Parts: sequence; structure tokens; C-alpha cells
Amino acid sequence: MGTTASLKRDPAVGSSMDVYNVTADAETFTANAYLAVGDRTTLVDAGAMDGVVDVVASHTDALDAVVLTHQHGDHVAELGAVVEAFDPDVYAYADHPLRTHAVADGETVTVGDESCEVVFTPGHADDHVSLVGPSSLFSGDVVVHDDGAFDYGSFGRTDRPGQSRERLIDSIRRLLDRMPDSVEHMYAGHGSVFHGDVRDVVETALERAERRDPKYPD
Repeated sequence: MGTTASLKRDPAVGSSMDVYNVTADAETFTANAYLAVGDRTTLVDAGAMDGVVDVVASHTDALDAVVLTHQHGDHVAELGAVVEAFDPDVYAYADHPLRTHAVADGETVTVGDESCEVVFTPGHADDHVSLVGPSSLFSGDVVVHDDGAFDYGSFGRTDRPGQSRERLIDSIRRLLDRMPDSVEHMYAGHGSVFHGDVRDVVETALERAERRDPKYPD
């Protein structure tokens, strides 16, 4: 199966595609939504920012696909507006009224110019997937670079009903097993984009999660 993502431009050194965080200017809480422009222009998550459609339209006339990392509200609130404006294919692990294609662990989607493997990474959300390409990782909320809780390697919260630190730890380990050493761009659901040794960032997040470091200490 193919998918493409178009992202709000981040100056990624050595990146083969233009990636834009289209929710970067949000004034209210939202996840990062990334537009990867390439052979198949794709939006990774839709975010919860009013006007996200206008930002996407400022970078591309056509949107081929949306890929959801998971369906928490801050990631999908604007999905309906995006679908109405662009009529893209919608890829998601769990059922959704607007989903056109189901994705499963081990399948492949095209994000921009990169062929990405779908890695099932639950714990923060039961339907969470991450997208692993040759040079880019779209990690959703399973692991991020910095998010106000930790700098250089944080992990998704697991303190709410239905969430699980144990499943999250297993997911981060699975992500490391499936991620090539060539990955040098990390696009997470929150915090800043990271360029560099992505594996080290993910390993740091795993160490913190395994130590049971509290995500948000009292």
C-alpha cells in the first residue's frame, strides 16, 4: 500500500523531502501535524488547530493521503475538515468513519518520498502506530525528543485509563528493533523536530521509561 506525507518545512539537513509542521503556529493545544511533500503528498495526523486546512493549502494544491498515528482528539480533531477540503485517502490502524484504508503492523506506506514501515506501538493509545522510513521516524506520542517533561528523550504518558507503561516499554523496544541506524530525522507528535542520532534519543526515552520515571511528577 502506498501513502505520502507533506510537512511544513523544517530545515532537515540531508533530508530528501520537504516536511512541514502545519500546526506549528497553533495558539491552542494540538498535536504536531506533519505534511510531507513528495511523490505522494501525505499528512501525518491532522491535529486540532483551526485553520490547518489553510496552512496545508499554502504548501500544496493536492493532498494524496492522511496517515493517523492514533486517534486521540489532539491528533484527529481537524480530520473532517482536511478530508472535506482535499478528499485524501485516510490510513488508520483502528476504525474511523473517514478511514479508507486499514493499516497493520509490518505493512508499508509512502510518506512523501519515503517508504515507511508501520510499527504497532501501543501503550499510550491502543491503536498507536509509528512510521519508520530509511531516514525519518514519525513517532506520534510513543516517544518524543522534548515535551516539557524531559529533554532529549521523553515518552508518551501512561497515567490515564486504558494506558499502560508496560505496553509502552515493549513498543519502544519494538521500535528500536525495527528502526535502521540510518534514521536521522524524528518527527514526533509533540515537542520539537530532532535531526541527528535518533536511535540515541529513543534509547534514552526507553531507559527513562524502564526506570519508571514519572512523566509528570507532582
